[in-house]
Amino acid sequence: MRNRFLTGVTLTALLASGPAPLPIMAAQAAAPGWNDGFCRNAEPLPQLDPETRPRPVPAAGGKGGRYDSVAPVMAAPPPPPPPAPPPPPMMAPAAEAASPPASDVVVTGSRSDASAGAAEPVAMEKGSSADFDRAPGAVMPPRPSPQPQPQSGILTAGEHDDLLNPELYAAYVGRSNLGQQIRDLPRVDTMRVVTVKVNDRNGQPIPFADVVVTCSDGNSITMATQADGGAVFFPGLDRLSERITVSARQGGRTIADARPVLVADAPGGQLVGLTANQMAAKATKLDLMLVIDTTGSMGDEIRYLQSELRSIINAITTRHRDLDIRVGFVFYRDLGDDYVTRTIGFDRDIGRAQGVLAQQDANGGGDYPEAMDQAMIRAVGQSWRPDAVKSLLLVADAPPHDDKFGRTWAAAEAARAKRIHITPVAASGVADEAEYAMRAMAAATQSRYLFLTDDSGVGNPHAPPAIDCYLVTRLDALVRRVIDSQISGRRIEPDKDEVIRSVGQYDGGKCVLPADFKWDSN
Repeated sequence: MRNRFLTGVTLTALLASGPAPLPIMAAQAAAPGWNDGFCRNAEPLPQLDPETRPRPVPAAGGKGGRYDSVAPVMAAPPPPPPPAPPPPPMMAPAAEAASPPASDVVVTGSRSDASAGAAEPVAMEKGSSADFDRAPGAVMPPRPSPQPQPQSGILTAGEHDDLLNPELYAAYVGRSNLGQQIRDLPRVDTMRVVTVKVNDRNGQPIPFADVVVTCSDGNSITMATQADGGAVFFPGLDRLSERITVSARQGGRTIADARPVLVADAPGGQLVGLTANQMAAKATKLDLMLVIDTTGSMGDEIRYLQSELRSIINAITTRHRDLDIRVGFVFYRDLGDDYVTRTIGFDRDIGRAQGVLAQQDANGGGDYPEAMDQAMIRAVGQSWRPDAVKSLLLVADAPPHDDKFGRTWAAAEAARAKRIHITPVAASGVADEAEYAMRAMAAATQSRYLFLTDDSGVGNPHAPPAIDCYLVTRLDALVRRVIDSQISGRRIEPDKDEVIRSVGQYDGGKCVLPADFKWDSN
C-alpha cells in the first residue's frame, strides 16, 4: 500500500494584496481570555501564597511528632530529613545482618564508591515512629544502612513531537471526550499553525528574537524565537485575525520589517520567513528547571529517576562546557502532605544541585491527582534569563485536580509567553487526563512528549501512550538529545545502536501512515 508522511501541507504564506481588511473570521473555539478582540495574549501567571516548609510539632501524648507547614521558605530550603526507621518487627531479630564497609556507601542519595554495576534498589518503608506505640522495654531495630543509588542508564522511554505529526494529534484530540468531562482542558489545534522563521542573510537562524504579530483590530501578540529561529502561532488558540502583519525585534530595535500575511482558514501549516539585518549568534546560556512529582505513587521509580537526572545534568554540563548553565528544582506533592511544593531556585553550582536532588524521597499523595498546578506556577515564576535557552522538565505520573486544570494551563501559557520549553516525562501510572494535559503543554511550547516504557522492567506497568509510532531508547540519552536539540536548534535523532525497539513506521520524528488514513476535523 502506498504510504505518505502525515505532516500537514506546508504552505507559503499568502501575502495580502491591499490594505483593506477582509471580513473577519469567526473566532475558533478558545476559552475567553483576560483580553478581548484578536491577538489574544496569555493571562497573567496565577499568584500563590508564599511557600511553606514543614516544621515538626509534638504530637498528642509527647510521642514522636507530625509536620505542620507554617514557616515561610527562604531562598533555599534545607534538605528533608532522612527516611525514618521502619516499625519494629514482632520479634527481636536473631542476628544483625552484616553491614557493608563504611567506605563503600555514603549518605542516602549519593553514589556508592564501588558501584561499578547496577545495584538492586531496596524498598524503604515510609512512616514515623509516631505511627505506633512502643511497649516498655521494646527493642528498636537499628536504623538500616543507607542504600546505594541505582546505576543510571536503566530506565527506558519513547518520545513524540505532535507539531511534526499534526494530523495524528488532531485525530487524538478529536476522539477524546476529555473536553466534555473537564471544562478547562486546553485544545491546541496543530492542524492550523503559523510558523515564523527569522534568519540572517546567510540563512542562519536568529534565536531569541521577538516576533510581533499585529491583528486587524490593532491588538498584537509577541512570541520570541527559539534556538532554531522559529516562533509558532496557533490561529485558534491565539485568536488571530484573517489579516495580520509580522515583524521582528531584538534588543529594542527592529531587525526585520513588518510584512502582511493572510492567515489561511484551512488545515495546513503556514511558513512565514523574515530576513534579519543582523548576523546570527549561538546560544551561550541554559536555564534548566526540573519539576518533579515526589508523591508515594512515584516510589517505584523515584530512586532510578534521581540517578538518571543526575546523569543527564552531568552529561549536559560536560558536553556544553562553553554554556553558562543553571539548574533549579520544584518538588511537589499535594494538599495535606508534609509539603505541597518545595522550590530550589536556579543555581550555577551543579554539585550542590545534584545533592539537593539526591536527598528527595517519594511520600504522600493519596488520591490520584496532585498539586501540579502549584508546581508549574512556582517553576514558571522563577527568574529565567531572557538570553538563555529555557527548558522545563516535568516528571510526573498524575494530572492536576479537575478544578485546577485551568490554573495549570494558565501556567503553561505563561511559560510559552516566556519562551520556556515544557518537556513532560510521563512515569508509570499516567492515564488519559495526564497524557492529554502534558501533550498540550509540550505542543504549545514547541517541545516533545516523553514517556517511560516497560522495557527496563523497573516500576509499575506503564500505560501505553496514544501514539502511533516512536523509538524506545534509554531515558538519559533521550533527555540529553532533546535538550541538545533545544540548544542547537536542530532535531537530533538516536544512533541505530541506541534504539531498543521501534513502534509503527518512524522516520525522523514523523509517523508514516497509510494514505487512506483519515482524521476528523470536527
